[in-house]
Amino acid sequence: MKKFNFKKVLDGLTSSSAPPAKPETEITETLGSEHFQVSKTVRHGFPYQPTSMAYDPVQHILAIGCKSGSIRLFGRPGVDCHVMHDNDAAVLQLIFLVNEGALVSVCSDDSLHLWNLRQKRPAILHSLKYNRERITYCHLPFQSKWLYIGTERGNVHIANIESFVLSGYVINWNKAIELSQRTHPGPVVSLSDNPTDSSKLLIGFETGMIVQWDLKTKTAECRYSCEQQTLHSLAWHHEGKQFMCSHADGSLSVWNYRSPGKPAQVFQPHGHPAQKGSKPEACRPIMKVAWPTQRTGDPFIVFSDGLPYERSGRRPCITVMQGKSVTVLEMEYPVINFLPVSSTPWPNDFQDPYAIIVLLENDLVVIDLTTPGYPCFQNPYPMDLHESPVTCCTYYADCPPEMIPAFYTVGSRQQKKTGFSDKNWPVKGGEWGTSTCSYPEIIITGHADGSLKFWDASAVTLQLLYKLRTSKIFEKQPLNQSTEYEEDPFAIVKIAMCCESRILCVAGTSGHVIVYRYNKVETTVEVPTLEIALVYEVDDLDSPDTDQIPPPMPPPSSSVGSAGSGGMPSPSPHHSTSSEGAEKVGSPLLKVKSGPQKMVPGYQVDLCAQLVTVEGEPPSQILCLAINSLYGLMAFGNMQGLAIVDIIQKTTLLNLGTPDLYGSADPYTRAQPRSPQRKKPPAGLGDLGEAQAVEQERCRSPTAERDESNGVCLSPTGTTRKKLADIKRNRNQPRPRMSKAHSTASMEGNGGDDSDDMCNSLSMSWGSSVSRLLRTELIKAEAKFRRPRSSSTSVVGSQSPKVSPKSAGTDPHVPSHKSPGRDSPKADSKDGSFSRSRSSSMSSLENVSAEGINCLSFTESYTRKTDPVTSPCLWVGTTLGSVLVIVLNLPPQGDQRLTQPVIVSPSGTILRLKGAILAMSFLDCNGMTIPPLYAKWEDPKKKDENRESKDGQSLNQRRGWQQLQHLHRQKAPSSPTTETITDRQFVVICSEKQAKVISLPSQTCAYKLNITETSFVCKADVVSIANSVCLACFLANGHIMTFSLPSLRPLLDSDFLPLADMRIAQTFSFSNCGQALYLCTPSEIQRITLAADTCESLQEMLCELFLPVDTPEGPKQSFFKGLFSSPSIVDKEELFGEAASGKASRSVAKHIPGTGGIEGVKAESGSAMAEVQKARMALVERGEKLSELEERTEALKVGSELYASSAHQVMEKYKNKKWYQL
Repeated sequence: MKKFNFKKVLDGLTSSSAPPAKPETEITETLGSEHFQVSKTVRHGFPYQPTSMAYDPVQHILAIGCKSGSIRLFGRPGVDCHVMHDNDAAVLQLIFLVNEGALVSVCSDDSLHLWNLRQKRPAILHSLKYNRERITYCHLPFQSKWLYIGTERGNVHIANIESFVLSGYVINWNKAIELSQRTHPGPVVSLSDNPTDSSKLLIGFETGMIVQWDLKTKTAECRYSCEQQTLHSLAWHHEGKQFMCSHADGSLSVWNYRSPGKPAQVFQPHGHPAQKGSKPEACRPIMKVAWPTQRTGDPFIVFSDGLPYERSGRRPCITVMQGKSVTVLEMEYPVINFLPVSSTPWPNDFQDPYAIIVLLENDLVVIDLTTPGYPCFQNPYPMDLHESPVTCCTYYADCPPEMIPAFYTVGSRQQKKTGFSDKNWPVKGGEWGTSTCSYPEIIITGHADGSLKFWDASAVTLQLLYKLRTSKIFEKQPLNQSTEYEEDPFAIVKIAMCCESRILCVAGTSGHVIVYRYNKVETTVEVPTLEIALVYEVDDLDSPDTDQIPPPMPPPSSSVGSAGSGGMPSPSPHHSTSSEGAEKVGSPLLKVKSGPQKMVPGYQVDLCAQLVTVEGEPPSQILCLAINSLYGLMAFGNMQGLAIVDIIQKTTLLNLGTPDLYGSADPYTRAQPRSPQRKKPPAGLGDLGEAQAVEQERCRSPTAERDESNGVCLSPTGTTRKKLADIKRNRNQPRPRMSKAHSTASMEGNGGDDSDDMCNSLSMSWGSSVSRLLRTELIKAEAKFRRPRSSSTSVVGSQSPKVSPKSAGTDPHVPSHKSPGRDSPKADSKDGSFSRSRSSSMSSLENVSAEGINCLSFTESYTRKTDPVTSPCLWVGTTLGSVLVIVLNLPPQGDQRLTQPVIVSPSGTILRLKGAILAMSFLDCNGMTIPPLYAKWEDPKKKDENRESKDGQSLNQRRGWQQLQHLHRQKAPSSPTTETITDRQFVVICSEKQAKVISLPSQTCAYKLNITETSFVCKADVVSIANSVCLACFLANGHIMTFSLPSLRPLLDSDFLPLADMRIAQTFSFSNCGQALYLCTPSEIQRITLAADTCESLQEMLCELFLPVDTPEGPKQSFFKGLFSSPSIVDKEELFGEAASGKASRSVAKHIPGTGGIEGVKAESGSAMAEVQKARMALVERGEKLSELEERTEALKVGSELYASSAHQVMEKYKNKKWYQL
């Protein structure tokens, strides 16, 4: 009897519901994991929270250490290197091994590190970690290999700088002080050897005790007491006969080397001399003093601070004293450190300083000492990146090459700063990389003061090109009357730029959006303005009132009936503002200057759109911004809704709350909108019509006439007052009200697949709250404007793509959308969505109170399933994962575009994903990105010369040529029936949780991927790399992931960095060619690359820090000076070596070998080819060893056979003999 196979039955059931098999002919994807490698390239900006500084006077390299453990190395302009310690310990001190290509860093975790600077990526050679004592100060004499290390206990240890091994020679604090002294001298704050006698070490303790230690005799030769004055620093005169001390009371003391009894001189540079019977003036401490000398003239005395306490309000300062001249240089920020710059590294020679490098808390200043008045050098580094806090960043890689010269041209005309030194920048070490990037790159940073900076980021450099101030068009706020709602009312939150047309859109934190156009000539114009009331507010109803009457249709200010706010009708259940609420609509937070304004060459204001306050509440922050130069449209959205603006006619086309975009197909049950009309709801559409006139004046174009036909964008001729009167007469008629069963929509459903096209879509999704007459007018307008477009673009042939999406209605991920009134489809359980059946058992998750617009994309695509050709449209992504499509009906280019209105209408298409929508991009049938259509920028002079060509042909021909190229790849079928329509386009949509590739026009889900379950995506974009495209995502857990397109196959998953600060998520930006950047600190931009080929060429692009340079010769000693004074020559190897001093205790410090050698760096950062070569070599070695083993085995076999033969012969020999015969 045949057994019943239950498994086969289950398999049959599973196969019957499984998705259809993918076609055999698919798009050939060329990207693989070998094309990706995440690597940090370069860091730009000012080092955040600096703590230390060092300078190599021979290599001319500057090093700055930070609180976070990072070190920045600077040379000539363009030479910039960043390294990071393994931990986050602050860098307390930096010491160069002068002209040896090495650097010692002292960190707050009591560790010392030796960095190798002879390679392009410096790395640690050795580390020394102290276990028992805390390091306070270190000193390395010039051309010495022994490092003096002072500790908090007052001891001084000595370490070999080459091996980082501690010597047994230790200077204990109890041997350094006098026996009669009963108190501890405190931590070591300064160490310095005598410039003329290296056997004498000067040790300064915090309490003011100074000890001259003889290294030979191991005794304290002299002791200097500063009368209980706290000591901060020491500085030798180059002759070695005197030294100077700085103290906490703002005084300086000069000591003779051989007179320890009392100081030779004590004075307060900024304090008034003490009179009889009075105390000296209290001054702030002098943290550091330097005493550089000159061959001709008096020596310099340079110190920081020391001003009297009574002079309140004084800034931090650097004081330069030379003879009787005292110059106080005020600084904007607190002084961290300063270093005199001289041409010689020898401490026993005249320094002849020519500059002072001053490290401030937020700036780097270099003072010219050779020019009277001590002017500053102009800083060539991009350290003014944080001049105003950076609020957003935008990265454009592989942009048009003519953009950088254009920005540089207008940027060079801006007023240059005066008062700087005309000398060359003194930090001039290093060398640029041997190769550069093959494509131009531009970074735009938005700042809190409303300014934008355009940077040339080509290769690994950063240079300021142009600066734009958006606050110039607004009236200044009084100092005592700042904006009520924002500390930084002009702060930039979003930037959008069309590189080809050079149109720039900027959104500010006060709800303003400014459109700029690039112009090379100066103009004087009045700024056109638009005021938009974009508000959708709801009440969080704890106990909903069942007797509450639903609010009526929104007023024209937020729907299609107002002047310039038209395009599509507003649905009834939700509204953005009300007719009575219009009286409570306030004004914008910022006021634009009235009258003509002078516009300098560069970006000039073309339009300023402002969101107004409603009921005293400020507008919500703008979340997304998009612009299309060919369409002449700009769109932006926030948590309240969406606004579409015609930047050519300067009118508002659409102004709707987010729930209004759904119409009756809203998949959510929302809380009751809050508006002033609850107490007195308007009688009907008539009241709305009356409130329309007010809003028409608000949203009217500055250039529009008083004719109503150009204001209302419902039809080609507009809605006249007569039609509005007809609507008003019918206001008492009951408005159609859709039941909950009619407002169903699947979480992943698509709308509008019926054959009636606009009629069904509008009547079900958008016409539930408008009168029948209004719907009829809109349908007529839609039919009139869509018919010519279809006839003109449907002549192109058809060609089906290799990746054919699944047929509509059979896709398991995107169920087909059913018309209202039928049972709503159930979503796929794998997708985590739920059915939108409007039953009485509604889930509490469906009650939402806020949904904003998070993503916008203008494109030429299919808006419905039945569309035979593409058409201009706007794809809208929300914070709740919905994607809606709005159709844009554009009048012909030329004069008609300037006079006829743009019609915006719903398509009925609704797509759903998990999480907020982050990115949308479109692919053609070959899997390549469809670039947005654009209008090429033209010089205004050429436009005036050829105005007729421009208005009649130029722009229209360019658009037609680009669209024809675009449609030629798609080849639309000759018959627009559903049966013959094939998918010729893909839309890639990425949300916080998942990504989908949807075929168009069938709107079937070709591929779907759940990106993460435990985290969320912060940034996503479709970028080009290696002549292909991929989806790049940055997750909150620090991972960077890339996926192939259109199959969404994982290509890269790198644990890059954790999202420790929301600043990273707000400023992270992907760009083409696998480039990306983010604001790693408030003052630094970190650039990274995802491309493996860029990582391979990065070594050649990086700068060289160490260059072979001869060390300057030391000072020549005169005959008589050498005859009468013979400085002792000390062999420190005999003093500190293991033979003389023994080994240090292992418990004091631990030596940690580093991987900073060139061999170690090559072994760690080898590319994939190097790893393959290593594996191949290992395989060859293994084969050789196996061959050797085989030979040995053969030799053992032969030996065993010989041994057996010999044993057999011995046995045969003694076999027949007795034991006594042996």
